[in-house]
Amino acid sequence: MNTGNTNHAQTMDASSLKPATDNIAVGLDIGTTKIVAMVGRKNEYGKLEILGVGRAKSLGVHRGVVNNIVQTINSIKEAVSQAEIDSGYRIKDVTVGIAGQHIRSLQHSDYITRNNFEEVIDENDLKKLISQVHKLVMLPGEEIIHVLPQEFKIDSDGGITEPMGMYGSRLEANFHVVVGQITSIKNIARCVKSAGLNLAGITLEPIASSMASLSQEEKEAGVALVDIGGGTTDIAVFKDNIIRHTSVIPFGGNVITDDIKIGCSIIEKQAEQLKVKFGSAWPGENKESEIVSIPGLRGREPKEISLKKLSQIIHARVHEILEQVQMELKHYGCQEQKKKLIAGIVLTGGGSKLKHVRQLTEYITGMDARIGYSNEHIASGQSEVIQGPEYATAVGLVMKGIEQLEERESLNISTNKPKPQTSPNTMRETNADVIDKERVEQPLQSRTETHKKDKKIEQEDIAPEYKSKKSIFEKWTDKFIKMINETE
Repeated sequence: MNTGNTNHAQTMDASSLKPATDNIAVGLDIGTTKIVAMVGRKNEYGKLEILGVGRAKSLGVHRGVVNNIVQTINSIKEAVSQAEIDSGYRIKDVTVGIAGQHIRSLQHSDYITRNNFEEVIDENDLKKLISQVHKLVMLPGEEIIHVLPQEFKIDSDGGITEPMGMYGSRLEANFHVVVGQITSIKNIARCVKSAGLNLAGITLEPIASSMASLSQEEKEAGVALVDIGGGTTDIAVFKDNIIRHTSVIPFGGNVITDDIKIGCSIIEKQAEQLKVKFGSAWPGENKESEIVSIPGLRGREPKEISLKKLSQIIHARVHEILEQVQMELKHYGCQEQKKKLIAGIVLTGGGSKLKHVRQLTEYITGMDARIGYSNEHIASGQSEVIQGPEYATAVGLVMKGIEQLEERESLNISTNKPKPQTSPNTMRETNADVIDKERVEQPLQSRTETHKKDKKIEQEDIAPEYKSKKSIFEKWTDKFIKMINETE
């Protein structure tokens, strides 16, 4: 990152930026403590190659919610500008993560009765079922963000993960529904647009973090991702490769810093430095005799702080956060045999770097825990800093953006199919020749009808391939983004 560049140097470099190519995606992580813009693409081995990273202090976000539009826009511009200079590419489209204390989730079951039960279940049936879920009455100001189908039931047969192509008169499903304040989401969208960027995609931040930090084996066995960010702690539970539970706890690393500031009577900058350099979530390892000296303000005497006291302050708050994590996991039902999380807990976010937080997590929850790194997905030779848990969300957003680019590319390929070629040695007429011959011999009205018919055939050829590439959830997400973009 070129964080130390002067404005003049940035202006000169900006004039030589290359336009982003079709295979480059940008993730924008708008957090409480930092805003990260990350530029990446897939290499020939399918690994993520990070081209540039920009990072700026987040000044207008509190607990994941924008509370100062102007400051947030400036922070986004700063992070994006750094990422542009670091990567050499001009950034226009970004995939943004959403989180914050306004996010909540619920489980919901719904069903439809099919009159045409002699025909197989198709996408229209799934659309009808999901549209019913979107009609759920929410609290004032809330909007459904994600509707994630979990398991389907057709007539009396349950445990079905893919109902398409099956017969049945009653289609039922369990859904995981993620809900948020629409005003908070629109504020983020407004900041992104005001910074001169296009909102190419939007996803829940714990889902993005899970893409970067979790393996398919862990998601199948059962795992809880716990992302300890600056303002919130996000939880996402997976079992049988299906997301089962999401939650946002309105406490994160900033609360720990505030506790240190108050408990040790120091300023916030000193409290943050103490937490990062000397902080520990396990007070038993420090002795009373271990002292750290803090410079006094404006000529005052230095302040001496016991590391034992420091770790006790940190331990109390981290213990509280992890107890709420444990409550959320119990709410999901992880103590039941069928819902048991065999892979335990994966910790990400800046808060997971705190010394001994993994051991405290295992002590409180009784589950195995590990720190989540993104090295499994990132190409070799990249900076180890980028693979750290504090960048998991940004890496996941880049991966999500690349997924969307690949979907669009596959759609473009299917819409631009080459027409069948005829060998010069062959005298047979192709379908195109026959159609052209018929058009010459037909009157104008018939030709128009034939043209309409040809267009209909082309649409029918494209539709099945496109449907297989894009899920109903992703199609609804596109509508959600369109709704936000249309809002001024």
